[in-house]
Amino acid sequence: MQPIRTFNVSPSLPPRLEPLRRLAYNLHWDWNVETKDLFRRLDPDLWESSHHNPVLMLGTISQGRLLEVVEDEGFLAQLDRANRQLDDYLQERSWYRKQRNQQPKECYAYFSAEFGLVDCLPVYSGGLGVLAGDHLKSASDLGLPLVGVGLLYQQGYFAQYLNADGWQQERYPINDFYNMTLHLERNPDGSELQIAVDYPGRKVYARVWRVQVGTVPLYMLDTNIEPNNPYDHDITDQLYGGDIDMRIHQEIMLGIGGVQMLKALGYEVTAYHMNEGHAAFSALERIRLLIQEEGLSYAEAKQVVSSSNIFTTHTPVPAGIDLFPPDKILYYLGYYADIFGLPKEQFLGLGRENTGDLSGPFSMAVLALKMATFSNGVAQLHGVVSRQMFQGLWKKVPVEEVPIAAITNGVHARSCVAKSTQELYDRYLGPNWSSAPPDNQLWERMDAIPDEELWRNHERCRLDMILYVRDHLVKHLRDRGASASEIFQAQEVLDPNVLTIGFARRFATYKRATLWMRDVERIKRILLGNKDRKVQFVIAGKAHPKDIPGKELIREINHFIREQHLEKQIVFVPNYDIHISRLMVAGCDIWLNTPRRPREASGTSGMKAAMNGLPNLSVLDGWWDEADYVRTGWAIGHGENYEDPNYQDEVEANALYDLLEKEVVPLFYDHRDIDGLPRPWVAKMKDAIRLNCPFFNTARMVREYAQRAYFPASDRYHTLTSDNYAPAKELADWKAKLTDHWFNIKIKDIDVSAGADIEVNQTVAVKAKVDLTTLNNDDVQVELYQGSIDANGDIVNAVPVVMDYQGQDTDSLSVYTANILYTTSGLQGLSLRVLPKHPHLSSPYEPRLIAWAE
Repeated sequence: MQPIRTFNVSPSLPPRLEPLRRLAYNLHWDWNVETKDLFRRLDPDLWESSHHNPVLMLGTISQGRLLEVVEDEGFLAQLDRANRQLDDYLQERSWYRKQRNQQPKECYAYFSAEFGLVDCLPVYSGGLGVLAGDHLKSASDLGLPLVGVGLLYQQGYFAQYLNADGWQQERYPINDFYNMTLHLERNPDGSELQIAVDYPGRKVYARVWRVQVGTVPLYMLDTNIEPNNPYDHDITDQLYGGDIDMRIHQEIMLGIGGVQMLKALGYEVTAYHMNEGHAAFSALERIRLLIQEEGLSYAEAKQVVSSSNIFTTHTPVPAGIDLFPPDKILYYLGYYADIFGLPKEQFLGLGRENTGDLSGPFSMAVLALKMATFSNGVAQLHGVVSRQMFQGLWKKVPVEEVPIAAITNGVHARSCVAKSTQELYDRYLGPNWSSAPPDNQLWERMDAIPDEELWRNHERCRLDMILYVRDHLVKHLRDRGASASEIFQAQEVLDPNVLTIGFARRFATYKRATLWMRDVERIKRILLGNKDRKVQFVIAGKAHPKDIPGKELIREINHFIREQHLEKQIVFVPNYDIHISRLMVAGCDIWLNTPRRPREASGTSGMKAAMNGLPNLSVLDGWWDEADYVRTGWAIGHGENYEDPNYQDEVEANALYDLLEKEVVPLFYDHRDIDGLPRPWVAKMKDAIRLNCPFFNTARMVREYAQRAYFPASDRYHTLTSDNYAPAKELADWKAKLTDHWFNIKIKDIDVSAGADIEVNQTVAVKAKVDLTTLNNDDVQVELYQGSIDANGDIVNAVPVVMDYQGQDTDSLSVYTANILYTTSGLQGLSLRVLPKHPHLSSPYEPRLIAWAE
């Protein structure tokens, strides 16, 4: 029976407890110990059974319990403290104001297909989403004028369970938005705020929900409403679900719908950040609006958009990029080509590396890169990989100069460090440890933390994790209908006094989750060979529902456990989520990561472990490649890249076993004092905290995004849109002229003052003559390009030297001069190049034009 009317029923709270509602609806509670303790204190059992959802708690808690706490002076005092802390937090976000005190009003929009904020809002799949959630939290901490844009999935990703054979199965619980930390956005008349997005033959409507993340609002679109048809309801049904048509539907809603939503909400955004290529269609919609509403030409509108877009790629392999067939793009988005006045193939070229490949797929990453003023990878090594992957977009630009930067990921410290460990740091380091940079003197106080206190705290974290894992397994087995003996066995898994290795991540084949199982007898000796030096594993993670090889890895692990009778020593924890992650990165002793280098873009779980004092045991990939992997853990291998993957697996599995046998296990067990304290291990824990926590955090990361990307992009937006877009129009005209005449440039003569043999630090004068034809010196920058010569005869480790313009000679050739020298001996080289130059360019590579001497 369908209702004739619906009501959104809110919890009924006594007036004295009304602040609970305010606290529940701001996710600041997730990283504020006082507030989280307050909700746990209100009803510990309900806190756990609600998956730490304070809104659901307040809606289901008994009125009797609420009347009890109204009379509890201790609870009320804690409520008032938590409320004051939220007030102080919302008012004291000062870093941004200090940086941008005199700037005009600005706003940064952060688009992501998923956001992992808390376990009670399951609209994320893994690392990308949790990184996006941490980005919002630190943007709030720093006071940035940032808003998040995403989709609100009715079923989220999926809940994982294992069948009796150890095979991953998926459940899709329905998210009850009205009992989550969500606000439904409304118009002034009280009606739902909705947007309408054009799809072939129809409009699709979406309403808007808001999650308040400290000072940062996250707006998410929901299409499960009338008058949409059933198919369109499902656009926001599952994260990364459905076929290629559903994927393009979702990415249209995220990118195009996201832009329309921000406009409907009244935001004037000055910088747009695309977190991965899923939101790249936002650029097309922004161009359309500037053409149809501001009267700009396509070139002018594109200039405004590309000058204020930022793109972050998290993908280290081409297979991870969203690609769509050309016919799909034209079917769903071909009308944009008509609005832009572009031939169909030129429009499709926006998403192609090789625009002449008329059958090539349309790449969302390529579209994002072509539409961005700043692009970056998420670790230094990933930046190198990304520049190699996308070098074809900047033809003739040396790979090391491809304009894809690297901003190493981080994690939000207050969200991932265990409560007791945070209190320990607060006590000895002070309250600012979570955002203090590496050069802050507070890190010198790490040695003031007594070894005994740090170690006993960690032992409590390990025990808490093991107790949770046992309870979690028992519940999982009961739900599966397991036997009484299996359930009894689950109650005794793991030993709270044994060295515990943690491995938790997405089960993709390149992450090699089973590498440690390669030599069965050797790993069994490590686990069980010495009764006083045992080792155990806690393993968790999900495979994508369509990733059969990934699922097979999970099955292999569970079969290995049973076949080798290692149920007490190795546990696979089903349904990995943020809550389980936090327990594992605090409760394990060491964090294992074994990706096939260089395919791990970043790997933030290892950062979380390090912040809790866990040494990492990892292949030198992602973030670990730039960490101090000697003092804060162990490196598997030395960063080698192999052509034969089977040989690589063999070598690195043996390296892993050697490290466990000769270094990790002895350090943990063999150097204990009379009180059983492993002081050398604790020293490594302290180094893991001291050296990793201040750098690999999102406070540093978001500051870097702000200074390197948001501030410059926002400033360019204000510049180009001033005076009725006059600067944007002038720059677009200049680019058109540049493109028309660039290929007529001729480097006529290069005169080098020295011969083939010179000495170190000898000055060499160079004079060049360039025919710029109809261009002039203000349009170009002429550079010498000097460096050593490698075995292939190429210039490497090059340094560009800008040449000085000396005017024109009698043949109307532009004359340039420079003096150079070489500081090292050996075979060195020199070339000359011409690059575009304009005061409004984000970089000389923006027009993708370059001329080299031949």
